[in-house]
Amino acid sequence: PAIVGFGKAVEIAEEKMEEEAKELTILRDKLIKGIFEKIDHVCLNGHPTKRLPNNINVSIEFVEGESMLLNLDMEGIAASTGSACSSSSLEPSHVLLSLGLSPELAHGSLRFTLGRYTKEEEIDYVLEILPKIVDKLRSMSPLYKKAS
Repeated sequence: PAIVGFGKAVEIAEEKMEEEAKELTILRDKLIKGIFEKIDHVCLNGHPTKRLPNNINVSIEFVEGESMLLNLDMEGIAASTGSACSSSSLEPSHVLLSLGLSPELAHGSLRFTLGRYTKEEEIDYVLEILPKIVDKLRSMSPLYKKAS
């Protein structure tokens, strides 16, 4: 009986997968575009188009990823730092380093993962809150002040 239920679950998932991938791609692209429009000194990690429909990994210069993460969490926004391959480590992601990022830039990475229940309003909320957090943290950064 359990295998029959699993088979039905796979069937339903396959039916919705293509439609969900299209919807997630639209939300992902809106988030990427919004981040680049509202925040300077940002790097998109990975290929610009050949990427999963639900995953965004960016590095934001002159800001530490863990600091952004704590501030996002206080605003009710879930994100991660580094790559999924190194999510429990405070060391720079070996994946991001192998892509050619400097350790400093790799430390400023954020990963957003979207899901089937992610709504456009949530993307808008991230795009409202994240630039404020980056501005606040950069205002305390002597490195950002030198670069500006």
